Amino acid sequence: MIKRNRLFGNQTRVTFCLPRDTPPGPVSVVGCFNEWEPGRHELVARRDGTRTVTVKLPPGEYRFRYLADGGVWLDDESADEVDDRGGLLRL
Repeated sequence: MIKRNRLFGNQTRVTFCLPRDTPPGPVSVVGCFNEWEPGRHELVARRDGTRTVTVKLPPGEYRFRYLADGGVWLDDESADEVDDRGGLLRL
């Protein structure tokens, strides 16, 4: 799930959210906004049974995917578009 909050100016706070244990192990959101670098935006467990990470992004289009332990790639169906290259956010 993806949550978006407009901030003052032209920034948008984007929160990426997955269930706490599905998939098991560490999960990072990787994309063109962080040079596809695993671990840079790792999801953190929350008390509500989810894990999340938040990034601030300017207007534009952003490709992203989740990378789980063991090299497992996941897509987020709540993205604006999903294809064989992953999810696309339009801000």
